[in-house]
Amino acid sequence: MNIRCPNSSDYKVIAELNRLTFEGENEAQLVEYVRHSDRYIPELELVADLDGTVVGHILFSYIDLVGQEHLQVLGLAPIAVLPGFQRRGIGSLLVRMGLKAAEAREELMVIVLGHPQFYSRFGFEPTVAYGIESPFPVPNEVFMVKLLKNYQGAYRGKVVYPPAFNQV
Repeated sequence: MNIRCPNSSDYKVIAELNRLTFEGENEAQLVEYVRHSDRYIPELELVADLDGTVVGHILFSYIDLVGQEHLQVLGLAPIAVLPGFQRRGIGSLLVRMGLKAAEAREELMVIVLGHPQFYSRFGFEPTVAYGIESPFPVPNEVFMVKLLKNYQGAYRGKVVYPPAFNQV
């Protein structure tokens, strides 16, 4: 398994992978919108390549944490693994490699909306424990944050997703 940044020839495959994983267009469109925004970080978009076939994809991009300070932090969305390759550790490998790349960039934190049973394995915790508010009504346990090594202080506030997320 090779984890790498995608190149433009992978984009159609990534779109189809997201369509198959999520059974719809939203996530594929989100990836495209983020790529064409000022929130895109090329080195934080990764694919899992198995013998020349892209079987997994993850995207981290900038979102805002607005409180006494206005910070750009990372949002993780989406993560997709081809249905026939799920439950083989590919998604976990993508998350670990993405977090490692985020650490190398000295980012502060990563926010995700997802399954607590999956994300807690990587150190994600409910944002409410840190005074970070979701922009929409969801159960506390599904809106999570992972504090990275560069995090210092007590940043609090409300998460604001950029316009790319509003288009889907």
